[in-house]
Amino acid sequence: MTSTAAVEVGRSARRSPPVTARDIELFTEISGDPNPLHYDADFAARTRFGGIVVQGGVTTAVLNAVVAEDLPGPGSVFLQLDLRFLAPVRPGDVITGEVVVTSVRADKPVTGLDVRVVRDDGVVAVEGTAVCFTAVPTRAAAEST
Repeated sequence: MTSTAAVEVGRSARRSPPVTARDIELFTEISGDPNPLHYDADFAARTRFGGIVVQGGVTTAVLNAVVAEDLPGPGSVFLQLDLRFLAPVRPGDVITGEVVVTSVRADKPVTGLDVRVVRDDGVVAVEGTAVCFTAVPTRAAAEST
């Protein structure tokens, strides 16, 4: 999808990637977040989480993929993201990022979404709302490159 013209209220999309220990390592390299909750099994076991927890940025990255690739689609970026983290995600979990269109502006390519990330056991790990802008290349911009 390249514009919000084909995006309608009620439309939904989802993706379901597995989460791996390598995802934690890569996110740490990017973010600089070496929190022992994400690496140290002994430390993590002694917390209220009872084990290793995947960083929130890894958990919610699936939403970036759904928004940018599926709905609203290529060229889409978050303008606003309001999330509640409800349950931990662990290495080895398969998570499903889901988005549902709640609003579409007629005057510009802006879309409102309900978003959530669900673990493979059916537990909602993250839920919230988002506002996305979809950049649509113009003919003049495409010709100048």
